[in-house]
Amino acid sequence: MTKGKVYLIGAGPGDVKLITLKAVEAIQNADVVVYDRLANPRLLSFAKEDAEFIYVGKKSNQHTLTQDKINQLLVDKANQGKNVARLKGGDPFVFGRGGEEAEELLEDGIEFEIVPGITSAIAVPAYAGIPVTHRTATSSFKIITGHEDPEKDESQIDWDILGKDESTLIFLMGVSNLGNITGKLIEKGKSPDTPIALIQWGTRPEQRTVTGTLSTIVKIVKEEGITSPAIIIVGEVVNLREKLNWFEKKPFFGKRILVTRAREQASELSKKIESLGGEAFEFPAIKIAEVEDKTELDDSINNASSYNWLIFTSVNGVKYFFKRMKELNKDIRTLGDVKICAIGPVTKKSLEDKGLIVDYMPEKFVAEKVIEGLSPLLNHGDKILLPRADLARPVLVESMIQMGMNVNEVITYRTLPENRDQEELLEKLEEKMIHLITFTSSSTVTNFLKIFDNIDTRNRLLKGVKIACIGPVTAATAADNGLVPDMTADDYTIEGLIEVIKNNL
Repeated sequence: MTKGKVYLIGAGPGDVKLITLKAVEAIQNADVVVYDRLANPRLLSFAKEDAEFIYVGKKSNQHTLTQDKINQLLVDKANQGKNVARLKGGDPFVFGRGGEEAEELLEDGIEFEIVPGITSAIAVPAYAGIPVTHRTATSSFKIITGHEDPEKDESQIDWDILGKDESTLIFLMGVSNLGNITGKLIEKGKSPDTPIALIQWGTRPEQRTVTGTLSTIVKIVKEEGITSPAIIIVGEVVNLREKLNWFEKKPFFGKRILVTRAREQASELSKKIESLGGEAFEFPAIKIAEVEDKTELDDSINNASSYNWLIFTSVNGVKYFFKRMKELNKDIRTLGDVKICAIGPVTKKSLEDKGLIVDYMPEKFVAEKVIEGLSPLLNHGDKILLPRADLARPVLVESMIQMGMNVNEVITYRTLPENRDQEELLEKLEEKMIHLITFTSSSTVTNFLKIFDNIDTRNRLLKGVKIACIGPVTAATAADNGLVPDMTADDYTIEGLIEVIKNNL
């Protein structure tokens, strides 16, 4: 059997976007992903659907697997012919024991590759507004393990040098030894007034930063409840935090926001959340799929030029209508002189990207307002083609029929439940790691609620979690299902949703 290959990957400090392109490629091609506690679980979303995930996270004095067993696991999986992505927090060769794993692989004849990662030693201080070097403070920095007991006889740390060193000192994995570290530095010559900072869960929504001096920081850390994982920065550069603190000042900082949109549409909302300092946790409550029987859709496309109006209520309607048109070897000439209505600016843009001019777009993007705006433009008996989802509200169709229009509502795509990553979401809700949930349609509400076994469990897990809805129809669906929306966008768009969240967080 051909042996597999192992990639020892630096997963970065926590922010999922700090992963490298090479690392993403290795994860995508892996049959097995072995990951640590400090590797963001969202990185697993890059893996193949059938990839095997193995958690080997280690807390202080708590090991899922010992290092020897992790080494053997990598060898065993590769010997089974599987390609392995070994995700390690930060960089695998900066106190990551990647060298030990590489030696074991080499000894067993396993091909391996090192994929460097952004180490927390530089990334975490940067997210706290602390440059590790600065022209007016210091021109060098040192990275030191904080996991070694400074009192032990065989210490490899030269405390005599560090006590006199003017470089920025960065200790990794040193929270439990903080008292020993500060005491030793003072003993060996550092001023008790030397600035020091601890940053917990750096680059993530849970990031917390405390500052003090060598003589005061132990008490401060205890009072503030700072625990591992955290890094320690010692030096004058800590004083720059007051001016350069950028990440913690973003409006969504500290918030993990659930995005329930379909997977292919989630990125737009997620990007906006993350640009404002939040972390988007994507849990698609729905997925979009083609209709199985395309007979009616094909007939409507073949006769599109016979209609007076073509009304698109969503980007998906545009996408699947024109996809099918292409499959039928037809182009926009098939539409003839039909007038086009688009509900919402994103729907309008998707039509314009296809070279079509939109004749009308309502100011408000709900059925009632569409009718109000369209009514002066319609003539009795007009033929209207309405390509849309299988679960769309009937209000628009019923109202136009009452006005004397001939309406052909053709199902263009389906909205189906999605339940991937359900266990991970429930775990995050249990641990109170979700701060706000966004709903962008009624179907995202109803399908999201299906993950709960009963109402009592739902109410317990959602206690304290805010609810944001894209518009009044979605908000009404939430309310009808026992969820009280905390905020509803006045402008029924992603931009409007972001704005109402910004004003209510």
